[in-house]
Amino acid sequence: MAATPPPGPLLSVRAALVVLIAAVIGLVAGILGYFANGGSAAAVLIGGAAAGAALALFHTLLARR
Repeated sequence: MAATPPPGPLLSVRAALVVLIAAVIGLVAGILGYFANGGSAAAVLIGGAAAGAALALFHTLLARR
């Protein structure tokens, strides 16, 4: 029997890098929002918004050429 080739990676290196950068930025923004505002709900919203914006930004900046 012929061996089946191994499956490809789940994410490309570019996609993993973009998601990692967005997660770090969202985490830092959430922590800063928590210390500035004092509420955990507001910190989650701030961190989520920052992560979403960073994801869109770095997806565009690190575009494939």
